[in-house]
Amino acid sequence: MKIQNRQQFLVALTIAAAGLFVAINFIITPLAGWWSSRQTQIRELRAQVNDGNQMIKAETRTRNRWTEMQANALPANTSLAEQQLFKAVDAWSQGSGAEVTSLMPQWKNDATNYMTLTCRVETAGDLGALSKFLYDVERGPAAVRVDSLELTERDKDGQQFTMSAEINGLALNQPDKK
Repeated sequence: MKIQNRQQFLVALTIAAAGLFVAINFIITPLAGWWSSRQTQIRELRAQVNDGNQMIKAETRTRNRWTEMQANALPANTSLAEQQLFKAVDAWSQGSGAEVTSLMPQWKNDATNYMTLTCRVETAGDLGALSKFLYDVERGPAAVRVDSLELTERDKDGQQFTMSAEINGLALNQPDKK
């Protein structure tokens, strides 16, 4: 090779290496990062659209459940609500055969549009009666749920138990209609 051709070749090779360096570091790498973040964003948006479509499909079921909750919520009047909950506990007790030994209601007013009635219920009975009591609480139409539960045995044979349950009832404050 001639010296002039070699110099031209080395200059061309140096320019090509510098061009490749610039292309990799300033064009390809940022584009790859942009493409990756774009794919992540598209994946998240597709998940959000899927969630939205699921919510649209479940609209009727959700609205029916909300209507049912409104219909079965405790009244906003605290004394009426307590009376209704006590009647429900009595019905659950009689239906299951569990003996209610203690009821301790307490109101919580954490929001303007609802209140919760927390009631500590102490019951006694065999495992079947207590299970039926819990089933009736959870499956009944009333807007109540069991938040905590403690079960202790009363005899050494394990046939009689004492159950302490925290039952929360929902009371919706109806907005003033003007």
